[in-house]
Parts: sequence; structure tokens; C-alpha cells
Amino acid sequence: MSAVTGGCQCRAITYRLAPKRHQVYACHCLECQHQSASAFALSMPVKRVDLTVDGKPAVYVRPTDSGTRTLCHFCPACGSRLYHQSERSPDLATLKAGSLDDTSALVPVAHFWVKRKQPWILLPSDVPQFETQPEDLKAWRDRLVP
Repeated sequence: MSAVTGGCQCRAITYRLAPKRHQVYACHCLECQHQSASAFALSMPVKRVDLTVDGKPAVYVRPTDSGTRTLCHFCPACGSRLYHQSERSPDLATLKAGSLDDTSALVPVAHFWVKRKQPWILLPSDVPQFETQPEDLKAWRDRLVP
């Protein structure tokens, strides 16, 4: 298994992940639709210690519905979102999986915020779906992290 690599659109910031079996979920919330400029975003929870970033991302801090804050790391040159970190889980990062160099093997293991999904998106019936998100989101993400 080789290292997973990715970076921003202009390549001013790149990253590497330890070679592990990483999993992604699709989030259809309005925040993800806005930040991705698409119908959903692919998120990959990883241990922060397994993520090596080359370059200096800028940080946008946004409040969450739960009352905490999320630190959104992005390229200051091209604006590409790279990863998020919740104040509740500083040991984890949620990589924006669309920034990977190779996305061909990504298959979401779940769909969040399906009550906000675009009506033309058809979801597979054998993949877990959440109207909003799992009740204990941290525990759910922890199960995905190798």
C-alpha cells in the first residue's frame, strides 16, 4: 500500500497520508454544498498525526450547530478547501477527499444530511443514510479512522 497524496488546485499546498485503508462519506448539508460549489462534499476522517502538509494553509473558523467551532484549512492562493478540524476532536482531521490526487477508488460508506440532498441524486439503498448526521458524530468518525 502506498502513501495517499493530494493538494490544492494550484499545488502551493500538498499533503501526504500514511498508507492505510481510508474511508469517505458524502455530506449533503448546505455548508458542504457551498464550500464545495457542488451538490455534496466527500469527507475522509484521518488521524492528524498521519497527515503531513507541505505549505501553509490559511484557516477560516466557523461555528457549528453543536456550539463548537470548526477550523477550515484552505490554500490562501487558490482557495481550495483541504481539511477541517473540530475543536472537539483536535487529534482528527476531516480531509476534503476531492483534493486527493487520485479519487478513482473513493466510494462513500455513508451519506449525511440526505434531507438536504439535491433531488436528482440517487443514493444506493445498501449504503447507510442519515437525515442529518449520526447522533454521536465523533464516535461514528472514530470508527472510520484506521
